[in-house]
Amino acid sequence: MKIEVPEYLGKYPVQREIGSGATSRVYLARDPFSEQDVAIKVFQFDTHADPQDQRMMFKAFVAEASLAGKLNHPHIVDILDAVQEHDHSYVVMEYVPGTTLEAHSEVSTLLPLNKVVEIIFKSIRALEYAHRHGVIHRDIKPGNILLSRNGETKVSDFGASFQQRPSQETTQITGVGSPAYMSPEQIRMEALTQQTDIYSLGVTMYRLLTGRLPFRASTQAGLSYAILNTPPTPPVNLRPELPLLLDAIVMKAIAKDPAERYQSWLEFGKDLSQAFVSLRLVGDSVSDSERFNRLRGFPFFEDFNDVALWELVRIGAWKTVPTGTTLIREGEAGDDFYFLAGGEVDVSLGGKIIASVQPGGCFGEILYFSDQIHRRTTTITARTEVTAIEIKAEAIRAATDACQAAFNKACMRVLIERLVHSNERLAQAA
Repeated sequence: MKIEVPEYLGKYPVQREIGSGATSRVYLARDPFSEQDVAIKVFQFDTHADPQDQRMMFKAFVAEASLAGKLNHPHIVDILDAVQEHDHSYVVMEYVPGTTLEAHSEVSTLLPLNKVVEIIFKSIRALEYAHRHGVIHRDIKPGNILLSRNGETKVSDFGASFQQRPSQETTQITGVGSPAYMSPEQIRMEALTQQTDIYSLGVTMYRLLTGRLPFRASTQAGLSYAILNTPPTPPVNLRPELPLLLDAIVMKAIAKDPAERYQSWLEFGKDLSQAFVSLRLVGDSVSDSERFNRLRGFPFFEDFNDVALWELVRIGAWKTVPTGTTLIREGEAGDDFYFLAGGEVDVSLGGKIIASVQPGGCFGEILYFSDQIHRRTTTITARTEVTAIEIKAEAIRAATDACQAAFNKACMRVLIERLVHSNERLAQAA
């Protein structure tokens, strides 16, 4: 149903609609006194709707309205005004032109690591400030963190929040939040502390680093079970070039037991600030975009769509090794796979060179198809300086179905080509 854009909301002339949800619509408007653009979230109250839904929506409005003028922080969207009418109510907020972090939550659209660390660090400062003022957000996720056009971070949407007031009983609304980002204690509907926001920000960080969620399921019940019981895959397994410190920070932030999680925002932020040192050590001489474009030119990846190829760029560890380096040694156990992006390697068996691999070729893929780790049958040595992409079998098995299907098809094509080549050599020798 098309909803007409109102000309005015109270004193504010409306310019256009800029967002909508199940229970509210957001309009870009102008404050006639400050002459600044503002965003107005309108809550539509329908007397014929489910009473429980209406109560939840009204509580969401009250939660945000009660914060008007109270949370003044550079990394929190300011709530400027709140108005309650008979058939609708609205809150007036600071307008932040830009996007939410949802735009950077897929494997093909991830931000540079240093930018992710900056965003999470600023979010920590914002949520620590809110906590000092007795506010717990309860719905931290990429869609509720804004990235402005000039790169600033703003935490938004406090509609699910509640305020802890000394000497007063606090009623927490149950059943709110975004399921994939909910802490175990939120799912169990227990009393919540700042650690529920720490957990949700940890899941958000996991998503911004890997393009994946730590827990996935086809049903709400399955997702809840996984959050409560299943160990998450460490981010470094999905993106091997992540600094181990970042991996450890995320895993601590999303610990199931609050006692094993960060106990304060200060502790979380202190560890994250140390990650900047790790990022400087990792370096970023070649961008992911350059790597993507480089791989796109190889026939091996012709069955990969852009999203699947971006995923492979993330899960592969790029290595430059000097001439004479042994990448795989005959008789050693292993199941990782290499793709040769530059240089040339020799394949030897029993000390005798039997073949070579050129750029665009691969080696080590046979053991990926085995359920168990077996021993290598050949030795691979760099004949020249080599640029190779190492891909762990575990990372491929945890990849999306599209990425796995494209990878399997490419490997099968290589195996068939090798079999045909072997048959031709046998025929020539006969």
